Amino acid sequence: MIKALIFDLDGVLVDTARFHYIAWNDLAHDFGFEISEAENEQLKGVSRVDSLEQILLWGNISLSSEQKEQALIKKNEHYLSLCQQLTPSDCLPGVQQFLAEVAESGLRCAVGSASKNAALILKKLQLANFFDALVDGTMTTKGKPDPEVFTKAAERMHVQAWQTIVFEDAEKGIQAATKGGFNTVGIGSPHILKQAALVIDGFEKVSLGEVLNHFNQ
Repeated sequence: MIKALIFDLDGVLVDTARFHYIAWNDLAHDFGFEISEAENEQLKGVSRVDSLEQILLWGNISLSSEQKEQALIKKNEHYLSLCQQLTPSDCLPGVQQFLAEVAESGLRCAVGSASKNAALILKKLQLANFFDALVDGTMTTKGKPDPEVFTKAAERMHVQAWQTIVFEDAEKGIQAATKGGFNTVGIGSPHILKQAALVIDGFEKVSLGEVLNHFNQ
């Protein structure tokens, strides 16, 4: 029986991918090149440090450790300034209703995200009270596809991986959850999220009961 749910943040509860794209692309401009939207898709679910390394690889740019740290700070400050604009209306369609169903069900609920700004974003969206636990990029040392973020979230809720469903929009996130022994729901395209046990477009047209029935058989 399913006892708990873990939600990734970006692309699942809210779309801040556009903010990441703006901030990363602004940084790339400083180095004399641009990041395509297709390249930005490859950064979904990837840690900030690993994202920078990938971007530098695309631009054939070499930086010292100090310069990398400065670049990360600049990117994050730009991203945070954009996040200040967030309001509850920026939740993805159906998210608030779905989380309300979860709250009524008594299931445990957590956010497991690579973002180091997850607490701020949840506060801006007024979603923080829905969750029993939060594990973000400040609490992990291994990025997806390592399952550490989900494993820690399950530990904080005192549940086993097989009792838990992970909701993810990124291929690496699904890989991480699968590797950790979790049940998986992909948010997006089944052509991309091939490893997910169940794929949905979003939360607007699906109920908690329908999701649970898929796994509680």
